[in-house]
Amino acid sequence: MEDQLTPEQSLKVIEGMISQAKRSFSRLSFYFLLWGILLTVAMLATYLLIDLDPAVRHGMPWGVAGIGGGIISSIHGARQGRQEPVSNPMDGVIGWLWSSFVITMIITIVVSVMANRDPGAMITLLTGIPTFMTGQILRFRPLILGGLLFWVAGIAMHFTDQAGLLTALYCGAMLLGYIIPGILLKRQEDGLRAA
Repeated sequence: MEDQLTPEQSLKVIEGMISQAKRSFSRLSFYFLLWGILLTVAMLATYLLIDLDPAVRHGMPWGVAGIGGGIISSIHGARQGRQEPVSNPMDGVIGWLWSSFVITMIITIVVSVMANRDPGAMITLLTGIPTFMTGQILRFRPLILGGLLFWVAGIAMHFTDQAGLLTALYCGAMLLGYIIPGILLKRQEDGLRAA
């Protein structure tokens, strides 16, 4: 016969898992900062290359950011896994969430390009999902707000084709949705290490 947990014990177990997840996922600061900076630079480069051939203008900065970010993320993740091999159930949830996002993003990019559409607005909308959910799981308000901001920016991007406004919306979403939360997560990570 199994022992039943009291509500207080259940709450302690849940709080322990959240605390463990916060320690584990404070390591995410690297990825939010890396991708926030890379994708902001890619968008700014796209804007600056606006007068060039569309294939160069759209493909090159995003390809460089995607491939470079993927390689750097993989190397960093492998090193991190060797240093801190212990994981918790929330590691898997967050990992599958972001993996699902990447798969959906790649499909969206391929389908959009094949249909001769700019995937930027849809990708920005989609980015809100894992950002918001990661914030909810970690109970980290800056990521929750970042996810909401990605949704707002993605909606706004659907209603304009002005390059300057698209660039400002996207870069603003990256700054407030990835870079600033990444900095705040880094501070939290450094505080946990010191404790």
